Amino acid sequence: MAKRSIASAEVRGKRVLCRVDFNVPVDGTTITDDTRIRAALPTIEWLQEHGARIVLCSHLGRPKGQVVENLRLARIGDRLSDLLGQPVTNLPVTIGKEAEEAVSRLKDGEILLLENLRFNPGEEANDPEFAAALALLGDIYVNDAFGAAHRAHASTVGVTNYLPSYLGLLMQREIDVLEKVLTAPDLPFAAVIGGAKVSDKIGVLKNLVSKVDALLIGGGMANTFLLAQGKDIGASLVEHDLVDTAREIIDAASDRDLTLMLPTDVVVADDIKARSGTMKSSEDIASDEAIFDIGTESSGAYADLLSRHKTILWNGPLGVAENPAFANGTRAVAEAVAGADAFTVIGGGDSVAAIENLGYADRIDHISTGGGASLEFLEGKILPGIAAIPDAEPAS
Repeated sequence: MAKRSIASAEVRGKRVLCRVDFNVPVDGTTITDDTRIRAALPTIEWLQEHGARIVLCSHLGRPKGQVVENLRLARIGDRLSDLLGQPVTNLPVTIGKEAEEAVSRLKDGEILLLENLRFNPGEEANDPEFAAALALLGDIYVNDAFGAAHRAHASTVGVTNYLPSYLGLLMQREIDVLEKVLTAPDLPFAAVIGGAKVSDKIGVLKNLVSKVDALLIGGGMANTFLLAQGKDIGASLVEHDLVDTAREIIDAASDRDLTLMLPTDVVVADDIKARSGTMKSSEDIASDEAIFDIGTESSGAYADLLSRHKTILWNGPLGVAENPAFANGTRAVAEAVAGADAFTVIGGGDSVAAIENLGYADRIDHISTGGGASLEFLEGKILPGIAAIPDAEPAS
């Protein structure tokens, strides 16, 4: 059932409490990637155009209910102000009299950013009193924070008990795209799943193996699959307790007659910080060698297979991409996804970083802002931040 969207809300002259996801990477006082701030702009601009008085709220980092100076949101508000070309009022508090008075002074189209939600322990505890205090700052609630939709927190779930609630434009786009991929993809459909551990993506793999035409696996998690095939992986990262799970996924792929692709050659070294590696067959790994990337033969095969698919989902790096010596596999897949004549969806910070660093972001149909949220959605789970929004009224 479709959820209620701001497109159906009357917001003019009303205070709109809008949960955004401004949990961006920072280095000291510098925002190193403002993608999530930019992603929120369509909803903020829509609210402005429709005369809302906008009260934004977000978390940043993991302050665990304490005030942490370098996790204040003022620099986020300043960056948002630059992007919008107009002032954004940064508040040093989240709730209470000071916040209520500041909100009361807002005029139509003006924007205020509350302080880091997670400075208050009531946020992550989904405390009703904290949620009610947040609700005093709005007449309407909008959730546009897909990256936090898998969290049942006061600002994502609790506040919906007190205010008429709607999805923002970003949230609606994320849901529409991921639902299309899972339920009605253009065929054939290929998924590239990487990352360090099978344990991080068991649910995704089990769900996708019943839906895709091709499943391409890389990163550290591929080692567990190689071991499940009886191959010696030397000193590579492996999850021994998940070898049987990997074997079950291999068997499920075989039962459906889909293409399951694992690396046939790899880059090995004796240390993750090595400045270079050695290309070897995945059948020929010495006991003291560890796998840190897929090889050129594998990346070429992955790219060739992807070129023949109409929907491509990619989540997770194919190697230890933060080390240039082990980034070639991830780079090759990024180039293949960007160049494919397909509907392309990317999630996961390292995958997104690879696409952006190569300048290919504008060639991807959808770059998800949700890390854990997109993974849980792809597992088929119901996300609490989405479930808390009322269903849309049936069309008359």
